[in-house]
Amino acid sequence: MIGTGEHGILWNMKHFFDVPDCRIVAVCDVDKSRMLKAKHTVDETMGDSSCKMYSDFRDLLERKDIDAVQISTPDHWHVHMAIMALQAGKDVSCEKPTWTIDLGRKLVNAIGKTDRIFATSIEDRSLEPYYRMAQLVRNGHIGTITKMRIGLPGEHSIRVSKDTSIQPVPKDFDWEMWLGPAPYSPYSPGKTHFNFRWCSDYSVGSIADWGAHLIDNAQWCNGTEKWGPDEVEGVGSMPAEGYYDTFNKYTLKYRYENGLEMDVHGESIEIYIEGTNGWLLVEGWNKPLQASDSELLKLDLTQDEIQLYTAKTEQANFIECVKSRKEPYHPAEDMHRSATIAHMGVIAMKLQRKLLWDPGKEEFVNDAEANSLRSRDERDPWKLENLIVFS
Repeated sequence: MIGTGEHGILWNMKHFFDVPDCRIVAVCDVDKSRMLKAKHTVDETMGDSSCKMYSDFRDLLERKDIDAVQISTPDHWHVHMAIMALQAGKDVSCEKPTWTIDLGRKLVNAIGKTDRIFATSIEDRSLEPYYRMAQLVRNGHIGTITKMRIGLPGEHSIRVSKDTSIQPVPKDFDWEMWLGPAPYSPYSPGKTHFNFRWCSDYSVGSIADWGAHLIDNAQWCNGTEKWGPDEVEGVGSMPAEGYYDTFNKYTLKYRYENGLEMDVHGESIEIYIEGTNGWLLVEGWNKPLQASDSELLKLDLTQDEIQLYTAKTEQANFIECVKSRKEPYHPAEDMHRSATIAHMGVIAMKLQRKLLWDPGKEEFVNDAEANSLRSRDERDPWKLENLIVFS
């Protein structure tokens, strides 16, 4: 377990405990207090004290007896740690999203050069409302899709600490390692645990954090999970001052090659898919599926219809694939494409203009300024180009 914060422990670790043939043998975090709590949880659950602690993830990766790692860190570390773990011969389950478009493609390419398993750590494809929605749409039960609407929780939810003052780095907190490839800045508790999501140095905000769920679900329904739209425009705003400098209010419109439009707003959680013969809606997170015709909700799919890949949980699917060597239900390409859609929206809002996108070349059409924002500077010694050893 690399990263023992809220999601790492309360979600990922909790569900790995329920998977047979899975044993957590090490925990790693730059915050010793969190790591100690994680070890205590493992020891208590496993019934012994053999779980080791590491403050540097590279030391954990050196262990030959570890088959797989779960990465539950801030966004700016996802790709770097995942690729280093792959290079160390580990199978990898990693949280979403990617830090940049460019890094997402580099991750997918790196995975293709190994025989390792990579799974996006995301639960939606195992959740009944979203799986059922995609099954019905992909099998044509609402006709041809004519509209998609995605609602994300735009406002910055501040947890753990609201203190954004600059402070001395706490004892037993490796701030330099926490920053990693991100730009250097003084320590402040209000921009670390959980709240890093709203700081542009470490993330691109709720559109990527939540878009990894709901935009991805729309992509799955549309059958474009390995592709994407070719146009985006929109407007957004963010707090006028302070650390939380990602868009928290936004309205975006994406268009696919066939003319289908997907509207994304930062107001409330929803996914709405409209077709020529009806509509489906999940209003709120993982709430019951609604439909224009209640008979749709009772429909039993036949054996010869499309059966989408699902699983009991994301963690169970990952361990199953570690053993079987089958591709997980949410591979890196899918995660990269949904993250790219989020990044496209952020770039369009920053530049305040419509952008054309080539999903094949993964570049903006005739727009050098927009293309320059597909990547960002990485701080030494964590530049990815210096860490990749794949030929």
